[in-house]
Formats: sequence, structure tokens, C-alpha cells
Amino acid sequence: MEESKKETQHSPEALSQKGKKERHEVFTVRDWKEYLGESLLIIFSVVLALFLSEKINKIHEEQETRQVLRQLRDELINNKKQEEEQYSYHLSVLKNIDSALNNPSFAQQFIHNGEIKLSILAPFGVLLHDMNDVAWQIAKQNNVFAKIDLDTYSLLTDIYDNQQRITKTEDQVGNVLLSWESRKPDNLRTALILVRDNYHAWAVDRAPLLLKKYADAIDRLSKYK
Repeated sequence: MEESKKETQHSPEALSQKGKKERHEVFTVRDWKEYLGESLLIIFSVVLALFLSEKINKIHEEQETRQVLRQLRDELINNKKQEEEQYSYHLSVLKNIDSALNNPSFAQQFIHNGEIKLSILAPFGVLLHDMNDVAWQIAKQNNVFAKIDLDTYSLLTDIYDNQQRITKTEDQVGNVLLSWESRKPDNLRTALILVRDNYHAWAVDRAPLLLKKYADAIDRLSKYK
């Protein structure tokens, strides 16, 4: 009986149960410095992520601004070329009008029996070109002008306002020629003078200064080419 009792006490099951009863749980004690260090690490990670995100967004914004201003400069170059051609064309139209005013037989070819033949004076229409403003509109929508100086912005605004005024030449000349009074033979000379005056007021007289402004704006935006 005693041997059996001893065997039971030293059996693996008994030893295992005894070990479980004697096992102690271990707790890690951390001081405030460790908590502070972890907190600072988290804060640093968040600040760094925000900084990098802002930096990337700024670089992307600057790239977009440069691209829009480069497109605007290209548009100005193209518009300047078209306005040079149009200015030359309008001068030739004015010569034709002066010839009609000095030559009644030639003038009668322009308006005869109530019919207008515009091609006699302006073979390619009232306007030779329509200047673009697509890049200008995109630049305004993207507020890229916050990145340039006020003088340049004012110059660009003036250029595109003058482009719009030149475009109005077509409407103003049309108002004269589509009026029933201009179709009367007695009013032929008056109609020609009104057409000439509208060309001067809306297109020809403003063209030389506009061309200079184109050149100035193109030069100011040269760093974006």
C-alpha cells in the first residue's frame, strides 16, 4: 500500500498538477518614460506623414501650374501670329473700302440692287481669324494667377479683353450691313464709311498695341516654356 501511494505521488500526472499549482504569472512593469517614448514616436510618424503628403501635393500643384502657364504662353504665341496676319488683312480691307469711296463704280459692286457682296471688300470675311482663349479659361478655373505677379495678370486680362473687342468687329459690321438702310443706293457711301469706322474702332486701331502686349506677356511667361 505504501509503495502504491509513493508511486501515485511521483507519477507524471501528479507532478504536472503540482507544477501547475506552483506556476507563477509574470507581469511586465513599464514606467512612464516608455509610454512617453511610444507616444512621441506615434506623434512623429503622424507629423511626418502629413509633411510628406503636403510636400507631394505642393509639388503636384506646382507642376500643374507650370503646365497651364506653358499652355497659356503657347496660346499667346499662336494668337500673336494670327493677329499679325489679321492686322495685315484688315489693312487691305480698309484699302478696298477707300477705293470704293473714291470710285463709285467699284462701290456699286459692293451693294447692287439691294444685294451685298462682302467679298468685294473682304474676300475672307470680316475676320480672318478667331483668336483662342481656351488656355486662358483653364488658367482662371485653376486659379493659377495666384502664382504670378499682379502686373502680369493685369497684362493678360487686358490682352484677352482686347481679343474679345476685335471679335466684336464682326457683329458691329454685321449690324451695319444687315440694316435695311444700308441697302438703299443713296446710303451706299454712308454704309461704307460706317464699315470703315467699325474696322478702325474695334480692330485696326487697337492691333499695334495689342501685338506689343502679346510680345511682353510671352516674354514674361518664358520661364514656363
